[in-house]
Amino acid sequence: MPDFLALNGKRALVTGGTQGAGAATVALFRDLGAQVMTTARKPPGDLTDDMFVAADLTTPEGCDAVAAAVRARMGGVDIIVHMLGGSSAPGGGFAALGEAEWQAELALNLLPAVRLDRTLLPGMVVQGAGVVVHVTSIQRLLPLPEATTAYAAAKAALSVYSKSLSKEVSPNGVRVVRVAPGWIETEASVRLSERVAAEAGTDLDGGRRIIMDSLGGIPIGRPSTPAEVANLIAFLASDLAATITGTEYVIDGGTVPTA
Repeated sequence: MPDFLALNGKRALVTGGTQGAGAATVALFRDLGAQVMTTARKPPGDLTDDMFVAADLTTPEGCDAVAAAVRARMGGVDIIVHMLGGSSAPGGGFAALGEAEWQAELALNLLPAVRLDRTLLPGMVVQGAGVVVHVTSIQRLLPLPEATTAYAAAKAALSVYSKSLSKEVSPNGVRVVRVAPGWIETEASVRLSERVAAEAGTDLDGGRRIIMDSLGGIPIGRPSTPAEVANLIAFLASDLAATITGTEYVIDGGTVPTA
């Protein structure tokens, strides 16, 4: 019996693929037979030059360098997973967000996808096939005013851009989908849980509970794992999802209270 899910022969680019859900996606794609290039500002120790491009994707020059490497090393691309994202904005609500903070959130969470798509997607259109996965966030639906206003707004912009793009290129055989994670328990989120726990005088599980409560609760009682997010992305990028385009798939343990 053939494998249920395979990406044999597919050429994939995964941004932000050296940690968390990005690293899990890179590993799974390779296990499923894809040729995968990934990128981040600094290389981890276990990737060879052919697999990795060091670039700052918050700049046009960094995006151009990655696109050039995709063409030179893989001859094009069949799947793009825009995993890159995050927030460094301070707490304190809207008043704490100056011009620099807003520009930084857009530069990290929106513009790398726009720039890489603009450069690489025409090749997908020419070949008549391809998949683009934009990783958004449930924060676009559930922003936390104290801390994530700019991040949530940037992810909302990414979601709208993704939907518009899907309507334009799907008739040419290129599917565009969105994956919206909730809280993912990465190494960074574990450190956050530890810090919250220490501040509250509780243990690690107590720290997790405080974070889950701040999100309005997670009905399944835990965050998603990076591997679970990668599983969803792999399915959507595969031929099994051949008629899925223009939609968003939430993976949040039930955090968002409405459909």
